[in-house]
Amino acid sequence: MTFPTHVRLVDVSPRDGLQNESGPVIATAIKVELIERLAACGLKHIEAASFVSPKWVPQMADSSKVMAGIHRQQGVIYSALTPNMKGFEAALAAGVSEVAVFTAASDAFVQKNINCSIQESIQRFIPLIEKAKQHGIPVRGYVSTALGCPYAGEISPAQVAAVSRDLYQLGCYEISLGDTIGVGTPLKAKRMLEAVAREIPMNALAAHFHDTYGQALANLYAVLEEGISVVDTSVAGLGGCPYAQGASGNVATEDVLYLLEGLDIETGVNLHKLVETSDWICTQLGRQNGARVTQAMRHEITKPTTLDLDNSHNGGNI
Repeated sequence: MTFPTHVRLVDVSPRDGLQNESGPVIATAIKVELIERLAACGLKHIEAASFVSPKWVPQMADSSKVMAGIHRQQGVIYSALTPNMKGFEAALAAGVSEVAVFTAASDAFVQKNINCSIQESIQRFIPLIEKAKQHGIPVRGYVSTALGCPYAGEISPAQVAAVSRDLYQLGCYEISLGDTIGVGTPLKAKRMLEAVAREIPMNALAAHFHDTYGQALANLYAVLEEGISVVDTSVAGLGGCPYAQGASGNVATEDVLYLLEGLDIETGVNLHKLVETSDWICTQLGRQNGARVTQAMRHEITKPTTLDLDNSHNGGNI
């Protein structure tokens, strides 16, 4: 087993986490404070906004105001999702550090979402990526449904590899492989990554796993063994997938950080500060916290210094 010595965590909660929140539109000030708190925890890569149509994603309608409100920390990347040229131009005007584009490894998924084929979606990115190059803005690529599609079912690793290669060759410096509906297992994750890594250098790949079936940490362990050193996460497990019934959303940043610390992998992120931020944002949203680590650390009970082995006191439940 060979694990990386350092992992870069990309916290996507301000965008991928908050965009699916139902109810009233979240105040700009809360979004700004979340981003600043995440940076204060030591996170160096934060997906802060999404420049999409407010008609379709009302929670992201104030992305320009959010970017303007951040007190930016040196060395922190503040990225934004930009699905088209109009979104890119708005992101550029807002001074983002980086932009991201997205497609999927499933034609059925792309057709249902943006009414075109995979290749047509990729062709639309060409002028955007060219414009980004002119302005020195790095472009990150997302490939959704890398481990399964809600419409097409199983997705072949070769298909994921082909789509990832196309984005990489267009100029995306990094490809984030997404288990959009959280159906992956460790073996599937390894086989998918092996196929993609034959086309793209491992250091240009990232894992973006959802936790619908509770497999995200196991899947991440599997791809860390293979050499993945960039992981997308969301504080408190914020987010969800509208295509997967009962989906618990993104894997929680705290849970991934606890795993990485247990593997002696450096991240530069402070777990205790992250737990505080996790509790804070869930209080602001009035929702339950989805991170197991935060739940455990918040309700931690002082353990006795000695173990009472007299079963008469505990009913024999050792």
